[in-house]
Amino acid sequence: MSIEQRRRSLVRRINLSAAWGEGLDGFDLGILSVVLPAITTALHLSPVEAGLIGASSLIGIFVGAPLAGYLTDRFGRQRMFTIDIGCFIVLGVLQALVTEPWQLFVVRVLLGVAIGAEYAIGAAMLAEFAPNRNRGRRLSALLVCWYGGFLVAVVVAYAMVALGADWRWVLATSVIPAIGAWVVRMGIPESPRWLIGRGRQAEADEIVEKNLGADYFAAEGMDAEQESRGGYRALFHGQNLRRLLFISVFWACNVAPYFAIFTFAPVVLKSLNLTNPAAGTIGVNGLATIGALVGALTIEHIGRRKQLIPPFWIMAAALAVVGVWSGAPAWVTIACFAVFAFFNALQGNLSAVYPIEIMPTEVRSSAVGVAAAASRVGAAAGTFLLPVGIASIGTGWCMIIAAVVCVIGALVSQVTAPETTGQTLNEASGSQPVVREDARA
Repeated sequence: MSIEQRRRSLVRRINLSAAWGEGLDGFDLGILSVVLPAITTALHLSPVEAGLIGASSLIGIFVGAPLAGYLTDRFGRQRMFTIDIGCFIVLGVLQALVTEPWQLFVVRVLLGVAIGAEYAIGAAMLAEFAPNRNRGRRLSALLVCWYGGFLVAVVVAYAMVALGADWRWVLATSVIPAIGAWVVRMGIPESPRWLIGRGRQAEADEIVEKNLGADYFAAEGMDAEQESRGGYRALFHGQNLRRLLFISVFWACNVAPYFAIFTFAPVVLKSLNLTNPAAGTIGVNGLATIGALVGALTIEHIGRRKQLIPPFWIMAAALAVVGVWSGAPAWVTIACFAVFAFFNALQGNLSAVYPIEIMPTEVRSSAVGVAAAASRVGAAAGTFLLPVGIASIGTGWCMIIAAVVCVIGALVSQVTAPETTGQTLNEASGSQPVVREDARA
């Protein structure tokens, strides 16, 4: 096998392993949205307890993402990549054994820790091997797999519930894709970019020579990497801090309305007097998957900023219609949720792109972890408060609040979002000056 064939094979395998992990994350979070009403009935949950279990994985992400990001930047991508998927398998099995609300809450929080680790590891691993010309599309496609995993989980869960399956076994189905991801990840090498940053040049050279080729290494700007220890002191300083604040805010404003609405999708749709919430939930999540796919296919053509800012305004308008028009026909409500889901997913792809591209190698995973944690603060708060809000102020006001969150995201992004399309990782992160194409030639 030629060096070019080995390089393509390795990049495809890393791409598959990262995408599979993202799909597993979506699957694990999506499966809960369907069985949460059954869990509420079986375990006699109060609205507060239901909100806590609904938000449990998001709480875990808040802890797991920054912790795993730090450990990944310090000890390497490959080691954490393998450990994390093993945790998914063990915790997935434990879901079938819980008997008390607190047990389910603890297991779901720990699963959230594993999901947070996946965010911090997988995209960084892929970006540090992927070619510049399609890096954005590859990273964006990770979110396609996330939404695809969420959609598959919803369909599988409704089918199992219809067949009379216990909610514990429905939750435990996440073990199946986790085992598949573990198999794919076996034998993947460490990132040469990370090795250079840790002063392990000889090991990086060996991996490059065996799997990538020196020409590819130089063409993708990997030879511009410099030894740097990174750490949180470097992350919370200067340009790194400013960029971290941007990705944290835009990510939070993207996911907070999504998780709040779709974790409780059957409850939300039923409260709006829709006669078939199951069909509505599947349909809207299907639109989200299509939106993510469209975003992945167009990102290299329309640019990062254009895919980020206009969707915020469109989502705000769609949610505002649902909130203000309390007596809207069912088709209008479904259409608004469909528009929201489509553009939320199309834009949401950038949560796997911007944090990776605009942060330097030595703090890349740490930045993703911190930003993911910050985003999940909003998502967890929204998920916890939504059932309480529906019961107290009504669904309409909840949708208006979600629309305001989208407006905040639009304004912050307009002012702070950089354009990184067509740049190498070193250029996009500011660790190397941007060189125009004619200058490279």
